[in-house]
Amino acid sequence: MTMPNVPKLEEVCEKAARLPCSPILLPRLSKALADEGTTAEDLEAIIVVDPALAAATLRLANSAFFRSGTECETVSESIIRLGFREIYRLAVTTLGSRWFNHPVEGYGWEAGDFCRHSLCVAVAAEKIAEESGKVDKEVAYTAGLIQGIGKLAIAFACGEFFPAIRDHQRTANCSWWQAEQAVLGYHQSEVGARLLEIWKFPEALTEVVRHSDHPAAIPAAQRVLMAHLHAAKFVATNLGAGVAEDGFLMELDSELLMEQGFVPDLLIAIQPVVMEAVTKLLRDQVSHGAVKF
Repeated sequence: MTMPNVPKLEEVCEKAARLPCSPILLPRLSKALADEGTTAEDLEAIIVVDPALAAATLRLANSAFFRSGTECETVSESIIRLGFREIYRLAVTTLGSRWFNHPVEGYGWEAGDFCRHSLCVAVAAEKIAEESGKVDKEVAYTAGLIQGIGKLAIAFACGEFFPAIRDHQRTANCSWWQAEQAVLGYHQSEVGARLLEIWKFPEALTEVVRHSDHPAAIPAAQRVLMAHLHAAKFVATNLGAGVAEDGFLMELDSELLMEQGFVPDLLIAIQPVVMEAVTKLLRDQVSHGAVKF
């Protein structure tokens, strides 16, 4: 039974949407990058709205890895040097991780854990997409990064109800999302999907987030992407970086994974590849501490 004085789902979303650094630029950037007629100047007009993202773009373009003798002095020059795909990857990581690092209590998190695990799922989804060739790796990466966004919203708005959620999960011996549903009247994947609707994210991403805790119910159009995300969550959970207290209660949908050929041997084999990529991304922050880029 839902507890009294629990915020309504829309109230949770309203509070979360008011957090600083919410990733509202991502849908605009994603739409622009999908348009073949988009120019570097078009992207610059979006990126410069966010000073930190603009600075990160210049910094990456002038890094030792990308620098080609001359220094980029404008965001437009940086976009040309980096390429559209690298810009999208940078934007997703910069905007998403900055919001995900907002300090909140809940899910047994320590500093940086939510951001750390989200990045681990994102990288796993990207690597699995590269292996399968069935979905765009940037879409897979984004799905992995935002799949748990509802957790941040619930932790921010409903922190006082976590003891009741824990008690219900242990007493009823149910999944964590079912305990959230029983105590709050909604669960994190519902909240995450509603936030993405508010921010006008693409339907495919909204739907995989909505069904991230119960993937069997995903609409047929998003089933392949859902399988990639589900496999990525399994890989990231096994690696353990930033896993929340609900993580090891993950219910594995073996049928969904087998449909796409994601057999256990493949998922085990890809784990060191994912861990190497995550370690390069996070360096000494891979296991502890607030995540900074």
